[in-house]
Amino acid sequence: MKSIKKALAALLLGASALSLAACGASDAEPTPDPHEGMIYVNTGAGEEWVDEAEGVPVSQLTADDFETGEDGIPVYTGDLYETRLGIDVSFYQGDIDWQAVADSGVKFAMIRCGYRGSSEGELFVDEKFEQNMQGAIDAGLDVGVYFFSQSTGAIEGAEEALFVLDLIKDYKITMPVAFDWEPLEESRAEDILDEELTASALVFCEMVKDAGYTPCVYFYRYIAYHNYDLSRLADYMFWIGAPGSTLDFYYETNIWQFSFTSRIDGIDADVDMNLQFYAPGTEPSFPEPEPSTSPEPTESPEPAESAEPAESAEPAEG
Repeated sequence: MKSIKKALAALLLGASALSLAACGASDAEPTPDPHEGMIYVNTGAGEEWVDEAEGVPVSQLTADDFETGEDGIPVYTGDLYETRLGIDVSFYQGDIDWQAVADSGVKFAMIRCGYRGSSEGELFVDEKFEQNMQGAIDAGLDVGVYFFSQSTGAIEGAEEALFVLDLIKDYKITMPVAFDWEPLEESRAEDILDEELTASALVFCEMVKDAGYTPCVYFYRYIAYHNYDLSRLADYMFWIGAPGSTLDFYYETNIWQFSFTSRIDGIDADVDMNLQFYAPGTEPSFPEPEPSTSPEPTESPEPAESAEPAESAEPAEG
């Protein structure tokens, strides 16, 4: 009888211990998620975890939304957007037959209006700017511009905006005015801090918006994820350079530069190709501002006489 009592006591003691252990386990703090607030993305240089930008709309596009056409151009097959084809050009495309470009199915052009020198920081007009603007407009294309920036901070971003607004004041601009900062080796802006880069884009876009145009920021995926504070730029259009057959950028974007090396009629050189996304039933172009909204030309810095045009940097991996 004593042995039975001892056995029962041992069982009760064991059950009590198990119950206490279970309670302790349930009260323990959960293991923190090391990737809380982060997203796993392709940066163009590989896949990695990066911080998610607050307040920036997330893209609803998936790989299944795209097919590749016979000409190698990505075709959007989803129903969230309408799309149309465009190009971006500069001095490097040489003399362009714009009517042939339009006849090939291109609907819009983003034209480089100027750039900042990477060593001395002077501002220059793109050598083919006026020729390209008039040719594209005469061919019936919607036209926007971009400025190749090497800004080192907000003051230079503002200087670049004034420069651009003076250049475009006499043209019909029906596409965005874009800030395009890219890293160049041995550039005066090579070591720019992230907050200074974001401030440069922010002041540029605000001045463009105040002048009545539609501001836009161009970037590669790596710069978007690692350098820009996109939460501060969420009010502006995004133009993403991400070559490929599908768009995998995490955030909503308005223009997708899907190729750096396309060939089309009218251009005897490689050319960047783009798809614009816009809501069904809406106009893909933008109203031009009233003439009085542009700043006085005297406020813009004088362009330098001549210099070699700046070469756009290519991403480490596309």
